[in-house]
Amino acid sequence: MKHAAPVPAQKLSIEAQTRATPMIAQYIEIKAANADCLLFYRMGDFYELFFEDAQTASRALGIMLTKRGKHLGEDIPMCGVPVERANDYLQKLIALGHRVAVCEQIEDPAEAKKRGPKSVVRRDVVRLVTPGTITEDALLDPARHNAFLAMARLRGEDGRWRYGLASVDISTGAFTVCEREENALGAEIARLEPREIIAVDALCRDPSLSTLFAGAGAPIAPIGRDIGDGADAARRLMEFYTVATLEGFGAFSDCELAAAATAILYVERTQKGQRPALSRPTSLRALKALEIDAATRANLELTRTLSGAREGSLLSVVDLTVTPGGARLLAERIAAPLTDARSIAARLDAVACFFERPDLRAALRAKLARAPDLSRALSRLSLERGGPRDLASVGVALDAAQDIAGLFAQLDPPSEIAAEAQTLSQADIALAGEIAAALKDSLPLDRRNGDFIREGRDSELDEARRLRDASRKVIAELQGRYAELTETKLRIKHNNFLGFFLEVSLANGERLLRPPFDATFTHRQTMADAMRFSTRELVELEAKIASAADRALARELAIFDTLVADVCARAEDLQRLAEAFARLDLYGALAEVAEKRGWTRPLIDGSLHFEIVGGRHPVVEASLQSQGKAFAANDCDLCGTEGGRIAVVTGPNMAGKSTYLRQNALIALLAQTGSYVPAQSARIGVIDRLFSRVGASDDLARGRSTFMVEMVETAAILNCASPRSLVILDEIGRGTATFDGLSIAWATIEHLHEVNRSRAIFATHFHELTQLAKRLPRLVNLTMKVTDHAGDVVFLHEVIKGAADRSYGVHVAQLAGLPASVVARAHAILAELEAADRRAPVETLIDDLPLFARLAEASAPKDALRDALQEIDPDQMTPREALAALYELKKKL
Repeated sequence: MKHAAPVPAQKLSIEAQTRATPMIAQYIEIKAANADCLLFYRMGDFYELFFEDAQTASRALGIMLTKRGKHLGEDIPMCGVPVERANDYLQKLIALGHRVAVCEQIEDPAEAKKRGPKSVVRRDVVRLVTPGTITEDALLDPARHNAFLAMARLRGEDGRWRYGLASVDISTGAFTVCEREENALGAEIARLEPREIIAVDALCRDPSLSTLFAGAGAPIAPIGRDIGDGADAARRLMEFYTVATLEGFGAFSDCELAAAATAILYVERTQKGQRPALSRPTSLRALKALEIDAATRANLELTRTLSGAREGSLLSVVDLTVTPGGARLLAERIAAPLTDARSIAARLDAVACFFERPDLRAALRAKLARAPDLSRALSRLSLERGGPRDLASVGVALDAAQDIAGLFAQLDPPSEIAAEAQTLSQADIALAGEIAAALKDSLPLDRRNGDFIREGRDSELDEARRLRDASRKVIAELQGRYAELTETKLRIKHNNFLGFFLEVSLANGERLLRPPFDATFTHRQTMADAMRFSTRELVELEAKIASAADRALARELAIFDTLVADVCARAEDLQRLAEAFARLDLYGALAEVAEKRGWTRPLIDGSLHFEIVGGRHPVVEASLQSQGKAFAANDCDLCGTEGGRIAVVTGPNMAGKSTYLRQNALIALLAQTGSYVPAQSARIGVIDRLFSRVGASDDLARGRSTFMVEMVETAAILNCASPRSLVILDEIGRGTATFDGLSIAWATIEHLHEVNRSRAIFATHFHELTQLAKRLPRLVNLTMKVTDHAGDVVFLHEVIKGAADRSYGVHVAQLAGLPASVVARAHAILAELEAADRRAPVETLIDDLPLFARLAEASAPKDALRDALQEIDPDQMTPREALAALYELKKKL
């Protein structure tokens, strides 16, 4: 099919309206105000798209592109989607990163006709649908936050840029802000996983941030110029929350205020005057969270695998929550584990409460499973997008709160649970009763469908319904009477154009055009296979029915609006209720995981301890269990007398080195999340930063080879790790020539030992590095145990002390299916190389080379200023001599 030629964007100008039809002129005007969006233009029962929007949408949605009239001498491309299926199409467009402006009729067509036969019904954009601002259940993942991230930038007193970040989830009301330096932006964005990033034009165009934006995986939405200084930002927040001061919100930096104001501006622009039930912004500066960079998150597959799937990630194994809110909270906590030992212990106490009381846990989870997603229902109601089912959800949630609070009435739970139980016990039961008394048991999704208020709730509504329903009964009787009168099979139907009418076949219709029937029946329309008629009685009856139905629906909507207003007035209390549901669900789910998978409570303290007994990889173990297989547990001891140990792990490929590295990182992360862990026991001194360089990947879009990516990630670790950090490194230096790689790996271990002094696990195929244990006191050698059985190598997946003497790479190649001739030749070459005994020179080199610390000290440049200061004795100097010495020191700067 040959598509119509697109109309260039420059032709869709306001000036072009003078040569357009009234409808196209209106479209061009609205499109010009929303140029960065696809415009869903309401035409009856369809949303239609024109010009380039139509071509874009037809390709994205796989729908037919047609045409509608001409503009400036060219065909106008057009496509459309039914209003009733609009959510399905919106979901596809949003998933592809498009933004959609929804344009509705805001005037009754009858009013438009009063202005003249060519008058167009007034239309306007009622909302912008963007990836970060959707609220419809059909478009949302219930287990995932759907937040957009607003960014702002200010220059600090030290001259460096500071960045404010505001994360807003309109679908739940969550609103947090923080301040970060540029080098920490990547890690923060990776933690938040925004669906959309909002920033002023200058930030979007900044070359220094282009790489960051490119790797964010979210569309960027420019928002125009800066929103103003601190006073303007504060004023915007105060106007939105209708408060006279922000003092009750807590302390915010200027960067945080700017980001929060940018977020509010975007909410106002996209929601077109509707005010969502956003929580007051909360600063994350006081949150002591484990720092995890973007590469480490990806390598450890915390919330999704490297392929982008949720299945196979840590979250997929740990998530046994029964509510959407609990699932979202779990993902949030895995993304940001704590670093405060007391707070972690409080969370573990809450999990222990349900772990030790399985009956209580089962009762809680059964009740929570019936609780609705209160946060999202409340958000839709506040934006006037909610329906009767959302309103009913509020009532069900309030009833569930009281029911769940009763579970703890006779207990003395730990503080975390006691606080949630207190919140639930304060649920507004009176409001729940009002909602239950007003709504029917079976409810429509859309309030405009009516018939959702109970009979007996409102006398005016009942009266309108009786008249409406009685009139419908009269229509049925009238149809029978007309059929008997004309001795003809006929039906009374209705449409928006003709109203009520009688429809008969063509043959019978000809009879009704002749006496005596023509005195009663008025011909209205002839169809291909039928004719349509009306009568005076039918017209009068239609007026009564329409009036009664309209009055009934108007009354229902008025009752609905009153109840919604009561709900929105209690929005803050309801948000706290939703948060309590989520936290209780989370604690119960973590206890369920612990019992189901045999996990134990870790000990978290302020030491530099790291000792895990019988540790297992949570994801691999779950996969093996599903196949009826057991996981080989292993210990890990990184406790040193003067700082953390570095464990150098050697052994063959496929023996489990990478699994061992990852499982210890995941155990530490789970522990600081406040979860039990897959181990017999675990004692972990709080980790401040977690680094993982595991696996091989390139970044060709940014011009980085696999080895370059490896070196960039390693550099970040060596520049940032502290004695409190945990570092996981796998095969450093393997992406380049042997001696280059060995040298880099060697120097990396020395730097970790002497400078970073971090707890670390370093897996390598460079067996020469095991000799460093003779010189580095905190280095320990571990290896993967293998055995020979009937001439074949068997991997036992067991970690033991010692060093491997070979890698068994040829054996792995054989398992992979290399031709037998290649395997045989590889064995022969390997035998010759091993006969050369290349290890001896390396051992000698290790003995001869100075340690990293001494080498660094010897190569460090002399500090002339420090030397000059050491020669000065201020007690022996006169004032004149002191002044002269000061000038001399200044010259050395």
